[in-house]
Amino acid sequence: MKVVVLPANHYRRERWRNGAGWTREIVRLCGAAGHGWAADDDIGDDWDVRLSIAEIDRDCAFSAFPGIERELVLLRGDGIELTFADGRVVLVDPPHGRIRFDGADAPRCRLSYGPTHDFNLMWRPQRVEAQLLHRPLVGAMVFFAGAGVAWAVHLISGRAQFKDRPDLAPLQAGDSALIGAGDAQRMRVILDGGGELLLVRLALPAQD
Repeated sequence: MKVVVLPANHYRRERWRNGAGWTREIVRLCGAAGHGWAADDDIGDDWDVRLSIAEIDRDCAFSAFPGIERELVLLRGDGIELTFADGRVVLVDPPHGRIRFDGADAPRCRLSYGPTHDFNLMWRPQRVEAQLLHRPLVGAMVFFAGAGVAWAVHLISGRAQFKDRPDLAPLQAGDSALIGAGDAQRMRVILDGGGELLLVRLALPAQD
């Protein structure tokens, strides 16, 4: 995997695991030390990282994902209220409120007012280190990827283009991209444009 643009109209829409809602899956990724990262539609549930956009149009319970760490960012709508089994209540408010939690918790979700769209990062912490960042894009942004390190980009708003990559389509709001060198290579990529981004840095644990 080098640089791959993932247009929003190519996301796969499917039911939640518990049937309570819908999600638009951006990508599933597997990582292997010494081989980098691979995006594969045929890996089923044996993924290391999954990116998606949850569509929530009613009060519901989240699906349980034991062994998975989750981070959710509000993309659109007036927010949600999550109630956990231990009584903890967390508000995820606009603009772009976020929460990280154990996937096994499966909180109850109540809409603040009307439907929401929520960016959903899920990963296996025993296999992968993941960091989610919310950043403005003003001009050029430089990414470095190397052995075991990859980036996922989701464009919340605006427009962007990978500089010196005329073969790649520009990113419009809602599109995503993957940046990964693979093997032991190191690569430098420049994304140019204006808007807001969600950035996910993915790293495989260092090998002794």
